[in-house]
Amino acid sequence: MSTGSVRYELLKICPHTGARRGRLHTPHGTVETPFFMPVGTQGSVKTVGSEDVEALGFQQVLSNTYHLSLRPGSKLVEQLGGLHHFMSWNGAILTDSGGYQVMSLSDSRTIDDTGVKFKSHLDGSVQFLSPERSIQIQGELGVDISMSLDECPPYPCTREEAAEAMRRTHLWAPRNLAARREGQAVFGIVQGGVHMDLRTESAEFIASLPFDGIAIGGVSVGEPSEMQYPVVTHTAKLLPQDKARYLMGVGHPKDILHAVAAGIDMFDCVLPTRMARHHALYTLDGRVNALGKRWADHDGPFDEASVFPQTQRYSAAYIRHLFKAGEPLGARLATLHNLAFYARLMAEIREAITQETWPQLLERYARA
Repeated sequence: MSTGSVRYELLKICPHTGARRGRLHTPHGTVETPFFMPVGTQGSVKTVGSEDVEALGFQQVLSNTYHLSLRPGSKLVEQLGGLHHFMSWNGAILTDSGGYQVMSLSDSRTIDDTGVKFKSHLDGSVQFLSPERSIQIQGELGVDISMSLDECPPYPCTREEAAEAMRRTHLWAPRNLAARREGQAVFGIVQGGVHMDLRTESAEFIASLPFDGIAIGGVSVGEPSEMQYPVVTHTAKLLPQDKARYLMGVGHPKDILHAVAAGIDMFDCVLPTRMARHHALYTLDGRVNALGKRWADHDGPFDEASVFPQTQRYSAAYIRHLFKAGEPLGARLATLHNLAFYARLMAEIREAITQETWPQLLERYARA
């Protein structure tokens, strides 16, 4: 039994698939599931404000323990009223534990069973992150959901490397739980690479502990979809029905649709915001390049079926001009468009589960 302040409520299972419609109850409101979290690594979803993200309908965002602990520091954030107040965000917040940086900063860190020692990317100072310290930082930030510190193996890696990362993740799991503040909600993470037997072992172990929700980690780290999909399908069905299921770092529309059908409730990814800053916009006809010559004199939207209130007054030709001229407004408008596309995708996913129209939804997003 979990002891945190977050509770998952299952409302319906899609008869066509294993897709789940539910609600995640948090200290900062109820979040309708399945949902997508825009990534605000440093307490900011790049180029947009909290009011923009709220207006688009998002109810939860993701921030990063590693980055916020280095700058401005979790103690300062706590002193200033917590991360919600600091970034003026009214919804729920989940923080990555820093585990992803264990993988991405592999050239500047050493890891053993006690924790991770690494050099700060800001000033080169030596830092130490343990399960206890990660949970402490997230407690100081005052977020709704803290992620347990794990070891995320890269792709490709050997079976032995995947098994060792899983062993260490399991070793750290009870330490994460023991470090909680009263009422602090913590999610566990399943590892195991692309090896189904390791995923089974990890899912069974993590599910046996009193986590408030469970994430599938170690996917979307470079492996092709044909390897990612079986792992997600296999692992999701092993997770408890009464807890939220979170697929970390997965964000392409087709990948989200597959994972929702497998029974996943929560997603995050930098794709919609990062691609926007690189002049790529999501539409029902796929991703379009805003710099393409076809848009130079196009006095209309990039896609008639993907027009949103936040950006509808601006033409494709104008947004192309902004990118060509190096105007920051181009990245902002593209970000608002992509986030609106994702917000609509998740709303339509929830509606399709409720109304039992999943096949029609897949047809609508077939080219997205």
